Amino acid sequence: MKVGTDAVLLGSWVNASNAKTILDIGTGTGIISLMLAQKSGARIDAIDIDTNAFIQASENVNDCAWKDRIDVHHISLQQFTKESDHKYDLIVSNPPYFVDSSKAMEESRTNARHTDLLPFDHLLDGVLKLLNSTGKFYVILPTKESETFRQMAEDNKLYLTKLTRIITRTDKPEKRVMMRFEFTQRAFSEDSLTIEKDERHSYTDAYKELTKDYYLSF
Repeated sequence: MKVGTDAVLLGSWVNASNAKTILDIGTGTGIISLMLAQKSGARIDAIDIDTNAFIQASENVNDCAWKDRIDVHHISLQQFTKESDHKYDLIVSNPPYFVDSSKAMEESRTNARHTDLLPFDHLLDGVLKLLNSTGKFYVILPTKESETFRQMAEDNKLYLTKLTRIITRTDKPEKRVMMRFEFTQRAFSEDSLTIEKDERHSYTDAYKELTKDYYLSF
């Protein structure tokens, strides 16, 4: 689970300009934390339960220009929620989402993709406790799972205020949904983004514009 399109999309889509504190849940290689550090002046806590992910994220952070503002923690969200009394301006997560599908043989890959160690209700509970009253929570999920999570969030008075539907290619159905949640209900905006045209690696202008600060070829 190195640099995935989901992480690049979410890290590019998040507006972190006014955030002073950020929590990255399930940081993996640390890519989203690095992206948000690049476009903000925030202090960032990046957490991951997987040992290899923690080691790699730590190495990547130590090699970056913003290492003084990013702290990587080897800890589960559940434990972090119990131990932390801090509230964050912005929380972001590219979480595991498979519930009933078959699992990969490699344990770390399974943990990164399946909800066993971070069920949606645990993710939501952590966000509810750690997000400040005016904060924003950003997440990316497959379409079906996004509908489930949205209902769970709104049942707990965490409201969807922005949504972008992701289409991988013009001839393919919608695959992912990026969502922003807040405690205050406000005007809701929805749009869509197509990554590729009708050929592989033939990227749309909209995708290039969104990710150009991070892809050198754009």
